[in-house]
Amino acid sequence: MKLTLKIWRQKTPKEQGKLESYQLDNASQDMTFLEMLDALNENLIMEGNDPVAFEHDCREGICGCCAMMINGRPHGPGFETTTCQLNMKAFKNGDTITIEPWRTKAFPVIKDLVVDRSAFEKIMEAGGFVDVDVSAVPDANAYPVSKKDAEESFDAAQCIGCGACVAACKNSSAMLFVAAKVSQYALLPQGKVESLKRAWNMVAKMDELGFGSCTNTGLCEAECPKGISLAHISRLNREFLKAGFTKLVAEKS
Repeated sequence: MKLTLKIWRQKTPKEQGKLESYQLDNASQDMTFLEMLDALNENLIMEGNDPVAFEHDCREGICGCCAMMINGRPHGPGFETTTCQLNMKAFKNGDTITIEPWRTKAFPVIKDLVVDRSAFEKIMEAGGFVDVDVSAVPDANAYPVSKKDAEESFDAAQCIGCGACVAACKNSSAMLFVAAKVSQYALLPQGKVESLKRAWNMVAKMDELGFGSCTNTGLCEAECPKGISLAHISRLNREFLKAGFTKLVAEKS
């Protein structure tokens, strides 16, 4: 399969980047997208050129490292799939594929397709810890959780922090990511102790780091490789409002 690849190349964070075109004549439909990039890099190295820098780790859709824009879509064509899970069967012989890094101020480009997503880690750090008693192993029924709440919590915990929601949003909002991380604790008894402080601090840190506001276009949910629901944003808003009222009452008392 012959492909024309237009790839964003940028040597350092401070240098100006640009799209450069490459021809790949030995791609196979049996490859994954990252294997196709590996084949391109092998050719570039053999020609004495600098290979394309891109992130990867698990290659199983778990770590979120492989994030990139493919033909204008986070993680490329397909539904609920990461770049490493994307198969070259989604493309045809002779296709032109444009590959870019995430485009948002909060995720500065490090090199080529690699961006700095440490902003997500800072938001998680702002959320703090979970206060639980670990002095002894609790009984299985010590923290009763309904099946519905448990399933919703697990659904939220599937978020891999890849940043597709931010890349898809016209405002570069991280609300879906923050909502998922708040929901996975807010639904469980173990997360109730710091629930209000967690929501307030994480939203404040998100704003501080330069992420945009949410205008409910729904692209974040549509492009999320784990199908995280917009309903979690509603829960985050409720937790944030409760935190705001609590702080207001505390300041007036």
